[in-house]
This record gives sequence, C-alpha cells and structure tokens, in this order.
Amino acid sequence: MRLALQEQRRGAISYDSSDQTALYIRMLGDVRVRSRVGFDPEGKGSYSYLCIDFRTLHSYSDSTLIPGPGFSSAGPVSGRRLRRLLSFQRYLHSSRLLWGTPHLNPLHILDEDYTGQAKCMLERVATWNFDIFLYDRLTNGNSLVTLTFHLLNQYGLLELFQLDMVKLWRFLVMVQEDYHSLNPYHNAVHAADVTQAMYCYLREPKLAKSLTSCDILLGLLAAATHDLDHPGVNQPFLIKTNHYLAKLYRNSSVLENHHWRSAVGLLRETGLFSHLPAEDGLKMEHQLGSLILATDISRQNEYLGKFRTHLDQDDLYLSNASHRHFILQMALKCADICNPCRPWELSKQWSEKVTEEFFHQGDIEKKHRLEVSPLCDSQSNSMANIQIGFMTYVVEPLFAEWGRFSDTHLSQTMLGHLGLNKASWGGLVQQEGSSSPEELGPSSPAFFTMSTPAVTESEPESASAAEPIAVTTATATGETNYKEIPQGSKES
Repeated sequence: MRLALQEQRRGAISYDSSDQTALYIRMLGDVRVRSRVGFDPEGKGSYSYLCIDFRTLHSYSDSTLIPGPGFSSAGPVSGRRLRRLLSFQRYLHSSRLLWGTPHLNPLHILDEDYTGQAKCMLERVATWNFDIFLYDRLTNGNSLVTLTFHLLNQYGLLELFQLDMVKLWRFLVMVQEDYHSLNPYHNAVHAADVTQAMYCYLREPKLAKSLTSCDILLGLLAAATHDLDHPGVNQPFLIKTNHYLAKLYRNSSVLENHHWRSAVGLLRETGLFSHLPAEDGLKMEHQLGSLILATDISRQNEYLGKFRTHLDQDDLYLSNASHRHFILQMALKCADICNPCRPWELSKQWSEKVTEEFFHQGDIEKKHRLEVSPLCDSQSNSMANIQIGFMTYVVEPLFAEWGRFSDTHLSQTMLGHLGLNKASWGGLVQQEGSSSPEELGPSSPAFFTMSTPAVTESEPESASAAEPIAVTTATATGETNYKEIPQGSKES
C-alpha cells in the first residue's frame, strides 16, 4: 500500500523533460548522474573529497552511505526512483519504513494535558515573549505544522482560497520533515519562530489595514519555508567545496534559491494550489521566491538602503502592490534575524544554537585544511563577541529603520530587548577579557561575507517563475549524529 502511495507522488513537473538540471535533481544526487550532467568530480581546482553530500553530513560513521534499492553500483537508476519528488531528508525517512529500519525518534501520541497546554499557548501566539521552545515540546516537535496551520486558519485563508485541509496539512508536514532536525539552529523550530514573528508584524496597524489576504498567505508561507532543507553550512562553504548546489545556482543566493525551489516543489507535489488558475499559481510561486530570496544576508545593505530611502522620502504607499510586497520582504528579513530582540531567556538560547552551528562548520573546515569562514573559528571567536557584532552591524540598523516605519509598542519592545541583550553580552565580554566588538571594524565585513554577493537585477532571476521548476531538494542530513564529518558528494 505504501509503495502504491509513493508511486502516486509525482508532483506537477514533467518527468519527460530533457532539461539536464531537472533530471539531475530528480536523480536524488546520485554520483553517477552528476558526472553525466557536467558536474565533473575531478574538475580542475576542485576539492573532490569535500563536495559535501548532505545525506552523510551527520552520519554515524565515516563509511559511505550504504545504497538502498534503486541505487545499484552500476547501471541506470530505476524509473520509480526518478519519479519520486523527495528531498533526501524525506527519502531517508521513508526508506526506513520501506526497508524495516526503525525510526530513531518514534512519534508518540500526545497526552491530552500537553495538547491542552499547547492550545492555551496558541491563544497568546501574538505576544512577543511567545516561547517557541516550550511550544515545540508541548507539540512533540510539531511546532511548525501546528502553528502555521493555526495562523492560516485564524485568518480564514483556508476558506478564502478554498485550500484543501488535507493537502495543506500534508504540505506542512512535508515542510517540517524537510528541515534538518539535527541542525542546532536552522531547523523547523527556527522556521516556527520566524513564522510567529512574521505573524506579529502582520498584525502591526500599518500592515493590518493594508495587506491583502494574498499578501498574508504568502507572508506566512514564506516564513515557514524560508530555510527549507538548510544543510547547516553557509554559502561560502558550498562554493569553496565545489558543491553541486553552488554550481547549479552559479554561486548566487545558493541557499535561498534552494529553499525557494524546494518550497515550490512541495507546493506542486501536494497540489495545494492546483485548483487555482495556472497563471495565479505561477505568480504566487514567483512572489514566494522574491520573499525568500530577500533573506540573503549578502543583500542586507541593498534592502536596508532602499528601505531607508523610502522612509526619508516618505513615499511608501501600501495601496501599491509592489510597495506592499517590499514591506513583506522587510518584515521577513526582520523576522529571520529577530532573535536578539527577544527576551533574554529566549534570545540566549538562539545565540547558543547558532554559535554551535557556526563552530561545527569551522571544525569541518579545519579538519580538511580549508580557510575557516568568518565567525566559525571557535578559537578566535566567542559567542558574546559574535552576538555583539551581529547586533551592532546587522540587527540594530535594520530594526531602527523598521521602528521608523512602524513606531509601535512592539517596535519599542524589540529595540528595548535588543539594548538589554547587547548590554548583557557586553558584560560577558568583559568577564571573558576578550576583544571589544569595535575590533571587528566599522563596516563589519565578517557578517556580510557569510554569503557571497548575489545577482540583484530581479529577485528570482536564476529561476523564473514561468519556467518549469524541477525542484524539491537534492540534499539532506539523515537522522543520525550531528557531530560526524561529511562524506564527499562526488567520487573521492
């Protein structure tokens, strides 16, 4: 029965396409296929043994992942494997069920008391001190699914857009599954936290009275999917290890393009918008991409400068669709990096998680004798210094402008927490006797070299909404030990 159901999961993308990139992604990252479509593992100047395959980034051992059915050592991949629009994260999960391997973390039925407490928390979902960590525990790790579904339903978007409840639930479950639970920071809890923050911003008076239902739907979906299938390493890491995703997206907004196309793949696979006119569906996919691509940190100054100019000239008119979309982009950017603006108890937990992820990447780079990325060296960086620099050069400028745009109690609360948190980290810096944040430099290039500059002409340039998007994902970590080093994604 399960095989029959999986056979039906074929999405809306043509499987007869001659497009080599689409074929390459649908092959689920098979090494033999990559070499066929131009990703030469022995290319000049490449670190072939470092072309990371996210299936094994967090594997238990250094041994190569044992191939399952359909991944024979010779010969073509089976047609059935070609037709499955699965990210590696869901591929590994389903494979355990098919091959009889027990899941590492079985989903237990929630106790009624916990369910009741989760429902009570949702009554306060619009408050800025909402504890997403507690909510995730009360929902047994299903915070992203339950919170996003609740918000969409609360806005009446299911009825308004005639969304099939079963398709929506399936879409959200698949989104949650495609976040790598073993990433300390870029996981489904972070996505749920960003979605909750986005909801708070959508309720701000200027936005609440101006945004359309379509704006709200796109804003919430973009927040929920903005880091979909994130590998737990940054773009420069993918580029310098010659990862195939970097080549696929030509080193431009690599992760953001991957998040967007993964989201579109799930939308098409579940048929969530299949009842809408094709033109409307493509437009929504394109706008979703524009929102997600705006979260590229390398384009921070570009968006901030545009925002500041609009505010200086007082020419933002939310009756204008393009202006509303721009404000949604800024709102999502704020939601994505709002952790320093949360109460200290929550903010500190996020700081610990993101620092752990940075340092893990640095450890991999050291082990393979690569240049360690900025902020990823645990020997020369401290959590306190990283946070102070991030607040000073990235968070404060953005939220200062957001406060100019929306001078409300929420904005003042966020700026207040930001100041207190920065002071707390400053105290820790003095206790550690480490360098002051000013030593990072006036422009703090470290925080903007975490991602290579992107092409800026039009947001979804590298994948127009009008062209067929053969996407879901080609990466995953697997439900294993986070601390292990990666295996090569190409023949080493």
